[in-house]
Order: sequence, then C-alpha cells, then structure tokens
Amino acid sequence: MPTARPRIDRFFLISVSVLTAFGFVIFLSASLGLLAQNGASFGTVAMKQAISLGIGVIMFFVLSKIKYSWLRKSAMFILIAAIAVNLLLFIPSLTLHVNGATRWLNIGGSLSFQPSEFLKIAVIVYLAAWAYFAKDRMARMRYGLLPYAIIVGILSVLLLVQRDTDTLLIIAGTGLIMFIVAGMPLRHVAIAMVLMGVMVGGVILVRPYALERVKTYFNRDADSQGAGYQINQSLIAIGSGRLFGRGFGQSIQKFGYLPQPTDDSIFAVAAEEFGFVGSIGLLAMYILLASSIFRIGNRCPDIFGGLLAIGVSVLIITESFMNMAAMLGLIPLSGVPLLFVSHGGTALIITLTTMGIVANVSKYAR
Repeated sequence: MPTARPRIDRFFLISVSVLTAFGFVIFLSASLGLLAQNGASFGTVAMKQAISLGIGVIMFFVLSKIKYSWLRKSAMFILIAAIAVNLLLFIPSLTLHVNGATRWLNIGGSLSFQPSEFLKIAVIVYLAAWAYFAKDRMARMRYGLLPYAIIVGILSVLLLVQRDTDTLLIIAGTGLIMFIVAGMPLRHVAIAMVLMGVMVGGVILVRPYALERVKTYFNRDADSQGAGYQINQSLIAIGSGRLFGRGFGQSIQKFGYLPQPTDDSIFAVAAEEFGFVGSIGLLAMYILLASSIFRIGNRCPDIFGGLLAIGVSVLIITESFMNMAAMLGLIPLSGVPLLFVSHGGTALIITLTTMGIVANVSKYAR
C-alpha cells in the first residue's frame, strides 16, 4: 500500500502566505511616498520588489522540495561560501557606499545585493549542524562556548567593517538561543552575554554613529531636525493613525516627511494607515508565524531540523520586532528591515528561502 506523500504544515503555509501578501500591499502603499522625492520612481521600485517576491516564491518551493538533511551535510561549505561573498566587500570596485556604510555589492547596472543576508541563514544552518555533531557534548566548553565565540568573532570582523552592528547582534543572539536549546550550560551563556556586552560597548565608544543613536534614544528632542528627526516623524505618523488609521494609501507622513518610508520606517506608514488595530494585527501575524515554526521545530524527529526551525523563528521575530520597537522609540534606531514588508530584494528573497527550508522540515515533523 503506497504511503501518503508528506505535506507542508498547513498552519505554517497559511501564516507565510498571509504575511507575504499583506507585506507587499503595505510596501506598495509606502512606495507612493516616493512620488514626492526627486529622482525616485514608484514604478521602478514596485517592479523590483515584485521581481524579488517572485524569485523568493520560486526559492520557497524549490527549497521545500529538497530534504533538509542535505543542508547538514553541506553546512560547512554553505558557511564558507557566505563568508567568501562577504569578503568581496573588501574590493572597492565591487562595493556600493550608502550613508557611510559599505554593505552592498554592485552586480551590474542598478542591481545590487546585501551579502550579510546570506550570513544569517548560513550561520543558522552551520550551528544547527554543529549541535547535531556535538549532541550531548554541548555542555563542554570546547563543543559549546568555544565554537560559538569563534563564529561570532569571524562575524564581528565581517559585519563591523560593514557598519552593520544590528545584523551582528541579531545573528549572535539567534545562535546563542540555538545553543541554549541544544544544551549549553547557563554559566557559558553568561560568559557569552558578557562578551557580547563588551563588544557592543566598544562599538558605541569607537563609532560616532552608534553613540549618536544612543544619545538620541535618551533625548530625541535635543536635535529634532537632525539625529532625532526620523524617530520624531515616526512617532507623529504612528500617533496620527489612532485606533483604525487614516485608511489604505492615505498616509501623509510618507510624502516627504518620513525618511525612508519604504525601508526602515515602513512600520510607521503601516501604523498611520491601519491604526492601532492594524498594527496589532500585523504584530499578531509575526507571532503566529513564529509560533508555527516553533511548533514544527518541537515536532522535528532530529536535533538538526529542530534547531534549524527554531533558529529561523528566532531570527524572523527578533529582526522584525527590532524594526517595530525602533520606530516606536522603545530601542535606539536600527537599520534592520521589517521582514516581508520593507524594500530590499535580498532580504525578501533570503527570507522566503528560509521559509522554504522550514516548509521542508515541516513535512517530516511528527
């Protein structure tokens, strides 16, 4: 008697589909704000995002067909490839400089991509594979804390040169949670957190832009037309939405007032148009997606698949919540996108690719 073909978890698939569709709708509305900017084209930006969405959907279905155990066998090569791509940023002729940061590789014409996005999934795959290899030895420093510290050290070199402290913190935090689940003892966790704290403190002291963000967080009115301008305009947009919002496409702040309405500030545009109720609904979508992935990880028959799903869930929820919290003034401003929503082809493609990996894991969950 033939066995039933494994299927993607339905709850997870619905969560991904709804968030992706709603995110694209929000992006289209925010993109209308580009009409108020010189040299910006709504049609061009919308088309690029649509193409990235299409590529991401294709990658989702491709990865959902490839058994996730293949990633464990290729984990080292995936990590080396991601590091190699990021090393290309050290070649000046290949890089693009935006707002003082060097995070993008120019691949011809107006096409570019952000290689740090590849690091996110590569590190998750590698750490999950390492935990599978180490198994019951994670409590020993040489199998837990030491490899974690080496990986974070390599990432620090690659990402701090790019002035991408936020991505470093997200990946390091995600990896630490994965190792905690895998059995890293609390005393080693404490050491790792202290080292991360020292690193963040050092960045704040030696990088003027980081220190400025912290100062603005504590006193955003000190330079309301300078460093505090974005957060002040964001709070105005969010407050203007009130309970039910101005309505789809009716945001005022996106027309020349709110910096980067399709990127870092897109949550403020969504809150202005859909209000408190809509913002809670968007937040609920992320929570439902994360809970569905955690559920898949918990039911996975092996530690590699389980940690892979948990790592992706932590990454999605951490990065997205950091964006929303920054726009609400709860944490210092960050440069991380609102996943599934913000403009950024690389981030959208990689996000949907990771969802495809989780989709495959869900096929084998109990």
